[in-house]
Amino acid sequence: MDSQTSQSSQASQSPHTFQVDLRGLVDLLSHHLYSSPRVYLRELLQNAVDAITARRAEQPDAPARVRLYAEGGTLRVEDSGVGLTEADVHNLLATIGRSSKRADPGGIQEARSEFLGQFGIGLLACFVVAERIRVVSRSARTPDAPPVEWTAADDGSYTVRTLPAEARPEPGTTVHLVARPGAGEWLTEERVLALARDFGSLLPYDVRVGDEAVTDLPAPWNRPYPSPATRRVALQRHCHDLFGFTPLDSIDLDVPLAGIRGVAYVLPSSVSPAQRASHRVHLKGMLLTERAEQLLPDWAFFVRCVLDTDSLRPTASRESLYEDETLAAVREALGERIRSWLTGLAAGDPERLAAFLSVHHLGVKSLARHDREMLRTMLPWLPFETTDGQLSLEEFAQRHPVVHFTRTVEEYRQVAPIASAQGVGVVNGGYTYDSELIEALPSVRPGTVVAELDADTVTAHLDTVDPAEELALSAFLGAARVRLDPLGCDVVLRAFHPLSVPALHLDDRAARHEQARAEAAEQADDLWAGILGSLRGSAPRARLVLNHLNPLIRRISSLDDPELIGTATESLYGQALLMAQRPLRPADSALLNRAFIGLLEWATHSDPTEPTEDGRR
Repeated sequence: MDSQTSQSSQASQSPHTFQVDLRGLVDLLSHHLYSSPRVYLRELLQNAVDAITARRAEQPDAPARVRLYAEGGTLRVEDSGVGLTEADVHNLLATIGRSSKRADPGGIQEARSEFLGQFGIGLLACFVVAERIRVVSRSARTPDAPPVEWTAADDGSYTVRTLPAEARPEPGTTVHLVARPGAGEWLTEERVLALARDFGSLLPYDVRVGDEAVTDLPAPWNRPYPSPATRRVALQRHCHDLFGFTPLDSIDLDVPLAGIRGVAYVLPSSVSPAQRASHRVHLKGMLLTERAEQLLPDWAFFVRCVLDTDSLRPTASRESLYEDETLAAVREALGERIRSWLTGLAAGDPERLAAFLSVHHLGVKSLARHDREMLRTMLPWLPFETTDGQLSLEEFAQRHPVVHFTRTVEEYRQVAPIASAQGVGVVNGGYTYDSELIEALPSVRPGTVVAELDADTVTAHLDTVDPAEELALSAFLGAARVRLDPLGCDVVLRAFHPLSVPALHLDDRAARHEQARAEAAEQADDLWAGILGSLRGSAPRARLVLNHLNPLIRRISSLDDPELIGTATESLYGQALLMAQRPLRPADSALLNRAFIGLLEWATHSDPTEPTEDGRR
């Protein structure tokens, strides 16, 4: 009994072979692994090129031809490659996932790096567009072996048989495809030619669709040209044909140690740094992807690349690059090429650099944040918005002993006109990367003083009013302060230029944070109000600076009616907020509306002493 139980247990543990539903697998490939059915042609070209590469490893003088013929919903692909024996067919074509590059069926070790295919999916991808595949092949390694035919259907069945010698006189392989219903357009001659040129224009062998040549060698960046100007025009044409734009310039990408040769084209218009750039990458001549996003550093979003490589690894779908140490090293090397190009322009071609920076200064600023040498090189060229106009930081620092800057565009708009009139130079650091670069200025320009401009600094540069005059206006200032106190804003009187500015709204981030905290505390329940109250800071409040030199302020300050003074003050406050282009809180919007209606009532009312609708006089 124990012996029988043991035998039964052993039998139940014997291994089983997975059964594969080929139609389900094809559906998985077409909807999840591959982005489009178009990759079927790449797989056919890839297998043909690999077969030729394998044969030439043993017979260097062997022919290197790939011919494609499309007609009536069928496609025939012929190559002069190494071919297969019947045993090879059973081992390679009929076993999903096995690759001829993994083993050495002919007894000769072959370096995987010489082949395009690395994953052994092979002809399976053709079932995405074909319902039947027929392969006729003759081995160059075993010349006496007869030709062999392998025929497979998309239901997973296949047959293998040998053929008479005359069925395939020369070594090589022919693949026949019959389109599946609804996929006939992928096997038309026009579509096959377009796909073959897209995928195989840089392949090292003679590839043709019918009589039309597919390969176009050498690559445009490798061709000899009579002059640099001729080369520049040829590369511009190539970029326009490939990417649809005429570049500002082209940058050679030559990294011999990584087996990379290509070109980067500089975009003629600005793009968002958040927009992922797509580049075209060829692997040993075969187009791998036209959407390689991780090829360059993030800061190099102003170029589009096309290159050929023999070192980078593709993913299983062979439509993107595998993120590894090699790719990281290549990314750094290509970034260095672009960095060198920028440095060369700064040293020898300032006009082209200025034209480039007028479009792509944001990308260079992004690079300069982390590269002090690049910041030092670009210092005389990178544009910044300042109270003196568009200037480089170098030129601005030469004009002003202290480089004042604001961290936001709103703060800059508040203080720029006033600071400029007082002789205080200010740089707008509110744009992307600018404040970081301004703060880094002393590290590349020793002795430079950089200071953030706040409300106190601006107020300190405004002229004070004669104490006697300010005392005479105490009633006016008191009424104005009472009206703005609920909004968390003080009122001060100063004399400043330009005279046309009646009032200036000044605050800083600390004041805005305190204002936001107070608003939240008013709307919170007792528990949160207590917590928020404990966080109350000692930061100065926002302030409305009234210009004593302005004629309107002088007329308002002479009023006797506190209500009219309050309404006028609210109007000045709202106008100052709008001039600074600050976002309005609900309380600010309500104030503006109330002040506008109040002024209309005062302007149109026949008897100023008669109460208005809200009871005011």
